[in-house]
Amino acid sequence: MDEAALIAAIQGSYDDVTVQTIEGGSFLFVGADRMLPFVTVVWSDAFDSASDLSRPGVCRLNIGVSKATFTGMFAPGDAEPDYTALDTLLPHPVYAAQSWVCVLNPSEATFESLRPLLAEAHQRAAERDARIAARGDPSTSD
Repeated sequence: MDEAALIAAIQGSYDDVTVQTIEGGSFLFVGADRMLPFVTVVWSDAFDSASDLSRPGVCRLNIGVSKATFTGMFAPGDAEPDYTALDTLLPHPVYAAQSWVCVLNPSEATFESLRPLLAEAHQRAAERDARIAARGDPSTSD
């Protein structure tokens, strides 16, 4: 799947998602604060070069999951992943410590397998947005 297909599939799954695109990447948000995306799709080495996104047609889907989910998928001390591998679930090359996972050019089957992670990330973002709205302080996030 390319970046446009990924973004369309995610937006089509949730009615409260907004997308902000800048050169080399799109950031998907829930709510109005737009402080912390729950998903990003990047297709440029502008953010980091670990995945070699300068290759033609390569993009990376990044998903922010809970710490429990992340540690259930990746164990401390696992071998250093090949961040250039396509269609493989990996810890994010830069934001793994914040429990982000990624996949380069996920196939449709892989994308379908990621739906529970996308749902979790969306739910976490919706809950954060609700907490911020309840406080009335858009500058605060978890």
